[in-house]
Amino acid sequence: MNLPNKLTLLRIILIPFFILAFYLRFTGHHFVALAIFAAAAFTDFLDGHIARKKGLITDLGKFLDPIADKVLVLAAFVVMLADNEGNLFTHIGGYGIILGGIGVTVIVAREMVVSSLRMVAAKKGIVLAAEKSGKIKTFVTDIAIIVMLASGGVYAFNADAGFIINVIGLVAFGISVLLTIYSGVSYLVKNRGVFAE
Repeated sequence: MNLPNKLTLLRIILIPFFILAFYLRFTGHHFVALAIFAAAAFTDFLDGHIARKKGLITDLGKFLDPIADKVLVLAAFVVMLADNEGNLFTHIGGYGIILGGIGVTVIVAREMVVSSLRMVAAKKGIVLAAEKSGKIKTFVTDIAIIVMLASGGVYAFNADAGFIINVIGLVAFGISVLLTIYSGVSYLVKNRGVFAE
């Protein structure tokens, strides 16, 4: 197993530790969860960079990398939505969790559609490359998660500052949902030929 694939595997291994840090209520647990998530997200950039630069792109990497990305992001959103104590979507009121649920559903739906499209294309011997809009979407989504986790940590010490940071994180989340819709539609339109009989 080469270095990029080891980094991808590390990202998967970090996910349960992220969940543990998020739910264990020790002082600063949000910051620890943030650090683990940020480290895991950084491996996404690092493994791709190394694989392209050193020509270490493998079928295993193509299989594991998108799975690791999706599971990491979805795990973060699921634990934030399911948190009964200090839910990071409810700092702006009850509508926050409703909008959060809708947004996360959109993100899950987009990933399922794109993955299904890639499977159909693969059966036809077509390789669908990742698009720039998808990479921007991933970056903004990671930033939204990091800022929301930071808000939880700050909120424990300063409620006003935590609230402000949370609003910034929720705005970033909203932008990531819009980018998710745009990148998903763009991906379908550009690759509509895959469905041609």
